[in-house]
Amino acid sequence: MELAKKALFLDRDGVINIEKNYLHKVEDFEFIDGIFELCKVAKSKDYEIFVVTNQSGIARAYYNEDDFSILTSWMIKEFKKNGIDIVKVYYCPHHPDISGECECRKPKPGMILKAKNEFNLDLKNSILVGDSQRDIDSAYRAGLNKAFLFDQNSKTKNSNATKIVSSLSEIISEL
Repeated sequence: MELAKKALFLDRDGVINIEKNYLHKVEDFEFIDGIFELCKVAKSKDYEIFVVTNQSGIARAYYNEDDFSILTSWMIKEFKKNGIDIVKVYYCPHHPDISGECECRKPKPGMILKAKNEFNLDLKNSILVGDSQRDIDSAYRAGLNKAFLFDQNSKTKNSNATKIVSSLSEIISEL
């Protein structure tokens, strides 16, 4: 039997790219400083890289799944240009007030658990980087032991995250 692999789970908006409300156009996408460096180091330490992102803009009809797919394909190609393979992007298109409850919307662990089952992942030795407490909660609910809260503006004072970081480079030493 193949050994379980460790994963680096990344939230998209606010971790991979600068947060912009309901981002869905390539021309509005701006990578956050340090994301490629973090992923390269993670890859060198045998982490598989996944994206787990809530996309309630789909449920709200601000954009559709085709728009999301086009942007996601572009983003994956940009990572590839930098020598980084994103194994898979998981997204939740729901919003509880519009489409009802689901198991995939963070803070629920559904997207992470789906990745675990699809790719035989070792969640205890995996890491999540998110920019909200709901990201951190989803990681712990899925069984991860490390979850980093990325807060560029250092506004967050209380979190049960492994560490609150204001720069993605701070996570590199923790890999």
